[in-house]
Amino acid sequence: MFADTAQIHIKAGNGGNGLVSFRREKYVPNGGPDGGDGGRGGNVVFTADKNLTTLLDFRYRRDYRAENGGDGRAKNCFGKKGEDLVVRVPVGTILRDKESGKIIKDMSEPDEEFIAAKGGNGGWGNVHFATAVRQAPKFAKNGIPGQERDIVLELKLLADVGLAGFPNVGKSTLLASVSEARPKIANYHFTTLEPNLGVVDAGEGRSFVLADIPGLIEGAHEGVGLGHEFLRHIERTRVIIHVVDVSGIEGRDPIDDFEKINAELALYSSALSERPQIVAANKTDIMTDSTLLDRFKDYINEKKLPFFEISAASRKGVRELISYTASLLETLEPIAVFEPEFEEEDELSGEDFTVSRDGERYIVEGPYVEKLLRGVNFDDDESLQYFQRALRRKGIIDALRAQGCGEGDSVRMYELEFDFVE
Repeated sequence: MFADTAQIHIKAGNGGNGLVSFRREKYVPNGGPDGGDGGRGGNVVFTADKNLTTLLDFRYRRDYRAENGGDGRAKNCFGKKGEDLVVRVPVGTILRDKESGKIIKDMSEPDEEFIAAKGGNGGWGNVHFATAVRQAPKFAKNGIPGQERDIVLELKLLADVGLAGFPNVGKSTLLASVSEARPKIANYHFTTLEPNLGVVDAGEGRSFVLADIPGLIEGAHEGVGLGHEFLRHIERTRVIIHVVDVSGIEGRDPIDDFEKINAELALYSSALSERPQIVAANKTDIMTDSTLLDRFKDYINEKKLPFFEISAASRKGVRELISYTASLLETLEPIAVFEPEFEEEDELSGEDFTVSRDGERYIVEGPYVEKLLRGVNFDDDESLQYFQRALRRKGIIDALRAQGCGEGDSVRMYELEFDFVE
């Protein structure tokens, strides 16, 4: 079963907590602090695996979490670093942030690695808070939580050439006749329900990857029929072979078919409409009206597009089509990767906070406040004094005063609420 989209949740490991500890050794009655730092949490790392071809595994497992860092230990020992979680995806997979819809990373190179969620830093042990005045600090800092987010995975096949055209025009037959691929072939619409890839040997040491994608219908750019299932896979192709049925058996007009398919490509992506295109007039061996072919050929010649009369079933004209395609590919640059659009938020800078007013209560929020609260032991006087100094040092006290906060007014910082004291 082929699967080319999936949605997962990733969570990097939390940093380990710092330790409150003091030396306890014989003949050392007043040992100083020796609490170690917590270990850093593990990252969630994506790697592009050329041996994978589908996102099916992600349909059954949707939650991916890296290991947390270990807590600090006595004798200034650091906590263990959390193990990274490696998530393998097929080459050509795009990582997209679910909330914003923006591209995070295009995994287009084999064995490429990308850290999609960073583990949190470990907290400091109490040894960091020892001073000449405070020689026995009874507090330490907790670790920082690891990053987490919902990600949408999209697989866009890495093919040099894509076959475009309405259903049942002979795209699968063409692929089967020029490669070892064996797509399902039958005489009814939408025989092809999933993309098929084949390596085409063009002779003289030349080869390229050809993709047979499910057929288009009107409205495909809006997702009608198999619209998006087709269109996302043709975005990376450097050349489009537009296969058109000129046999007249189904009463179709080749020119009308050609224009409708190109309209769908342009509506989905302006870049696709500008992609080099080769026109393959197929099923010439079973034509019922040769005037259809002549009129279509004149029309394509006016557009100055390469034109080939072929029969994918009997292989008539196929060799010339493939040879021309290989020569054209030699003159074209690879399609550029999809550039990241998602801007990662900076890690806690230690400066970000907001002060607002809700009735008679003042609300203080922000990354710095969250970080500070995690490292304070409010049952310890020295830790509480450290908290008060941190508020002054970072300008939070001044910001509260600027908002009109005075002696005895209520201040709330997430779950903590206290009266303001000058």
